[in-house]
Amino acid sequence: IPSVAPYILPGLLPSIRTAYPDLDLSLRETQTQFLLRELLDGSLDLLLLALPIEDPAVETLRLFDDRFLLAMPRSKKMTNHVRATPDMVERDKLLLLEEGHCFRDQALTFCGLRQVENAATFGVSSLSTLLEMVANGFGMTLIPEMSVGLETRRENIHLMRFEDPEPKRTIGLAWRKSSPRKQDFIELGEIITASAGHLMPGDSRNLPVP
Repeated sequence: IPSVAPYILPGLLPSIRTAYPDLDLSLRETQTQFLLRELLDGSLDLLLLALPIEDPAVETLRLFDDRFLLAMPRSKKMTNHVRATPDMVERDKLLLLEEGHCFRDQALTFCGLRQVENAATFGVSSLSTLLEMVANGFGMTLIPEMSVGLETRRENIHLMRFEDPEPKRTIGLAWRKSSPRKQDFIELGEIITASAGHLMPGDSRNLPVP
């Protein structure tokens, strides 16, 4: 999915090439609904996405959790000891990905927003574009922790962790239950988890922001 691929693949693909030099790998990046459709019709063998997936024909494997952070313009920067809360989002404009992205739905659910009067969607399909809008004062947004290293190089972005329990998503694999390659997928999952380890700095509250 688009909120995973740009952050996982740079470290993952070299690891896969090293571990499986003869693997003929083809990649497809799109929204969850399309990935699932193509998995079930046999076009795809394995999905890397946010869980859960509720389909009796699909088997899944949890890999790791990816926490959400609040991104706001640096002009609104607060002391590092303050933790973000959902009501902070309610007082400002929440910038969202376009409909169809699971990350959009997860953000709305966490913020308790059944209606989106204070949410704005501009047909945006990438977190990079959302953060550019945040940097220029159009509102705030939620980003996954795995994206921090790549997406927060802008000097006018400030990130905040949320109060416990921190919002998060679960990243995992999905494949057809009928597939004979389950063990291969499990082994690949181990490589993905190891590769993604540096993207999630454990329980540290220090964020690598300017």
